[in-house]
Amino acid sequence: MNWRSAATIYRFEIARAARTPLQSVLSPVLSASLYFIVFGSAMAGRLEAIDGVPYGAFIVPGLVMLTVLVESVANASFGIYLPRFTGTIYEVLSAPIGALEILAGYVGAAATKSIVLGGLVLLTAAFFVDYPVAHPLWAALWLVVSALTFSLLGFVIGVWSKSWEQLQLVPYLVVMPLTFLGGTFYDLDVLRPPWRDAALFNPAVYLIDGFRTAFFGRGDLPPAACAAVLAGLCAGLLALAVWMIRSGYRLKP
Repeated sequence: MNWRSAATIYRFEIARAARTPLQSVLSPVLSASLYFIVFGSAMAGRLEAIDGVPYGAFIVPGLVMLTVLVESVANASFGIYLPRFTGTIYEVLSAPIGALEILAGYVGAAATKSIVLGGLVLLTAAFFVDYPVAHPLWAALWLVVSALTFSLLGFVIGVWSKSWEQLQLVPYLVVMPLTFLGGTFYDLDVLRPPWRDAALFNPAVYLIDGFRTAFFGRGDLPPAACAAVLAGLCAGLLALAVWMIRSGYRLKP
């Protein structure tokens, strides 16, 4: 494992995000703050508690995961598509660096940025609502693995995309709606058949419910099922990303 090469890509990607703090940090945190103002503060008093958890606290894990998942995909897809667009990706591919090192650099940087944003959103939520964290280590591990998984998805999308339009298509027309419909603002028990059964095919449901279980000690789905879905997604996307790099799929002319 060539850690020096992976660290070089990682530092470059982190530095690129640091040059645009308004777009990279302030914008997503501000968007999440608006959700807390509207749902967590303004409407929380009019909505009933869910399983004994105040509504304002109930939506905190969902909004953190919403930010992490969307930003992970967006950061990773842009991070690999930009060097493809400018042609600098050929310098990376011609260097003595393997697929795992390339993924460690690009995916690690995207995941780091989204984890930082998730932490900032969590801190911002404390100004609006009080929320417990029953299992902090579980919550931290879940957040890291979720960020890595969706950063891998973003990397795959960035390699697959042939245009800037395709690059934006999946994160904002697929990932964000699936996250909104994954129980960010509601409990799965409010859904009636067949909608509840259909929701179980949405992977975001398992990620949000697993993260919510780490906060409140209980969720709608078995924790083992949530962990299995997350692990399966991570392993499958890792294998696909490695294949893309080693085969040169849309990376080489």
